[in-house]
Amino acid sequence: MSQLATIPPYTLNAEQEKKEILRQYRSLLRLLKSKLKKGDKELLRVAFEIAADAHRTMRRKTGEPYILHPLAVAQICVEEIGLGVRSTICALLHDTVEDTDVTLDDLEHEFGSEIARIIDGLTKISNVVDTNSTQQAENFKKILLTLTDDPRVILIKLADRLHNMRTLDGMRREKQLKIASETIYIYAPLAHRLGLYNIKTEMEDLSMKYMEPDIYRDIAKKLAETKRERSRYINEFIKPVKERMEKAGFTTFDIYGRPKSIHSISNKIKKKGVSFEEVYDLFAIRIIIDAPQEKEKEECWKAYSIVTDMYTPSPERMRDWLSNPKNNGYEALHTTVMGPQGKWVEVQIRSRRMNEIAEKGLAAHWKYKEGSGDEDRFDKWFQNIREVLNNQESSSLDFLQDFKSSFLAEEIYVYTPKGDVKMLPVGATALDFAFHVHSDVGSHCIGAKVNHKLVPIAHKLRSGDQVEIITSSKQKPGEDWLNIVVTAKARNRIKDALKEEKRKIADEGKYIIQRKLEQMGVAYDLTNIEVLTHFFKQPSHLEFYYKVANKYIDLKELKEVPVHGDRFELPKPVKPAETRIPYDPSKALPGKDSELIIFGESSDKIVYTLANCCKPIPGDDVFGFVSMGKGLIIHRTNCPNATRLLSNFGHRVVKTKWAKHKEISFLTGIKIIGVDDVGAVSKILSLVSGEMKLNISAITIEAKEGVFEGNIRLFVRDKDELDRLVSGLLKLPGIDKVERYDTEQ
Repeated sequence: MSQLATIPPYTLNAEQEKKEILRQYRSLLRLLKSKLKKGDKELLRVAFEIAADAHRTMRRKTGEPYILHPLAVAQICVEEIGLGVRSTICALLHDTVEDTDVTLDDLEHEFGSEIARIIDGLTKISNVVDTNSTQQAENFKKILLTLTDDPRVILIKLADRLHNMRTLDGMRREKQLKIASETIYIYAPLAHRLGLYNIKTEMEDLSMKYMEPDIYRDIAKKLAETKRERSRYINEFIKPVKERMEKAGFTTFDIYGRPKSIHSISNKIKKKGVSFEEVYDLFAIRIIIDAPQEKEKEECWKAYSIVTDMYTPSPERMRDWLSNPKNNGYEALHTTVMGPQGKWVEVQIRSRRMNEIAEKGLAAHWKYKEGSGDEDRFDKWFQNIREVLNNQESSSLDFLQDFKSSFLAEEIYVYTPKGDVKMLPVGATALDFAFHVHSDVGSHCIGAKVNHKLVPIAHKLRSGDQVEIITSSKQKPGEDWLNIVVTAKARNRIKDALKEEKRKIADEGKYIIQRKLEQMGVAYDLTNIEVLTHFFKQPSHLEFYYKVANKYIDLKELKEVPVHGDRFELPKPVKPAETRIPYDPSKALPGKDSELIIFGESSDKIVYTLANCCKPIPGDDVFGFVSMGKGLIIHRTNCPNATRLLSNFGHRVVKTKWAKHKEISFLTGIKIIGVDDVGAVSKILSLVSGEMKLNISAITIEAKEGVFEGNIRLFVRDKDELDRLVSGLLKLPGIDKVERYDTEQ
């Protein structure tokens, strides 16, 4: 399981610190022992000394010397990702250029251009260029742009982020939320995409620990309580499989059970709408076989047939990544079978080599790739990213969203009419597929045949579909196509085509303006066009010409622009009289180290609104978000929009907490499912209105085939009151489930 224990307070003195730093450095050398070549030890020593000296006066928020952080990052790179000596040097020095007096030139002089280039990729940018973006999005963009030059940059960055997550306890609450959101939004999917499943899982669990602490603690507690029972069950399941495999001639193999992550259990509870006790696969059984590479598939299928002979498999839960490995190199057979006591159990079967790729991802993949002539799926993936990165006109936030939907999503594989396999992200449409085949095919696509049936261009594809694109020379991309596609390649090609179309129309507008100015005796030059663009409040010359051509701009208004000789002149703006607004400290947003804003006590303290997307009530874990034009908006930390807001706009987050009060009520909603029995509704109403005296805003009850579902919108004072109501309802006979929902749903 992940390292999720709370960090103990820091207590080391100067002498103990020196010993601890040396101990960690020696531990790093031991991990690298098998990879050290002549001269490597000296290089590592120099890197360690430069880092230790550069960071000598710095401490982390936890109180420990800063140098322990780069040492820990270097250890993660070697032990958990499988990187070598050069990456270790970069990990030791990854913060020196950004945080200390050491320069890139110093490092290049000492270690050469390759190491300096990687460290430059790891160094965050210092100022924001794009006004539509944020510092965070710019930093992500820079890191992702270096991904295709040298993937080690991203691997070291993941190690850095993992160590930051492991030591997040010392941070302020709003910093914890910001870092945890970034991690779940971009770093965990990236780790998954690079095949680093253990790191991805730990990042997800740690993010959840800070974003949804109550749910996290609840599941962790239940997992601990059921550990013994699970171990007994795993042994009962494994024993006969092991015996049968040994009889079948398997000599060296491992078979063991491993618990599912807290994050994946929580996802299953949310998606399936079940309780912890009803999650059927709380653990997975893993079978790892020692076999030569040419016999791996055969041996895995043999083990699969042994398992499925003994336990009945669920056909729709079969995943064959042996015949079709994932783009990140992952190969395995997954199946879910009905085990003893009527419980479903997931079984994963893979070889020792496949297991190392599953654990170490990209680094292990390269190790096994050396010397083989196979076309590398990672290289293909990088090639696709390079293609998209060539088009960099979009803002960082758009870039990030495109990158996430195109390259970090799960994949489906679809076939061309000739049977060639194409990998696309989940959610891809027939139009995405058309652009994936070729830009011209995409631009002229009018429909598709999926498995020989005619479908529209917006049809969502599924794994295994065979797709044939239908084109027409008269077709051209429209603005609405941007809402149909999910891949960055398709989006960029559509934007290019729309721009080209706009340019053609704008040329007509240019000609109209030229003629008009000649009639007026005004020069057609850049200065005059600049004045007109400003006068008609257009963002660019292109937009101005385009709107003239489409008659969105009435050229009769040109009479209002003053002319001097052959020049247009804009009237000087009148300076408004200065009005001073008295400063009210109670309405000011806090600086970095100020106290929490206490909201909910009296409306004159600070103006805020409760977010409609998650409808927080007092007692919920919340954060304040400074929105443009709407002031302070309060969101729950587990709001569906929280990760996006916190990871892209962390600088606008304000730490907030509820004031204690009882006079205000908040609207919320609960959903009740139970057996449709006589008197069930009156018992519910008696508890809500009679016993707890809560005001109901709306109620709907529907019964179908012996089961009823009720939705009640009601006013509560705080989360404690809501929790009391939920536990009271669950005690009523015949009530199966009660859950809160956001009243917008």
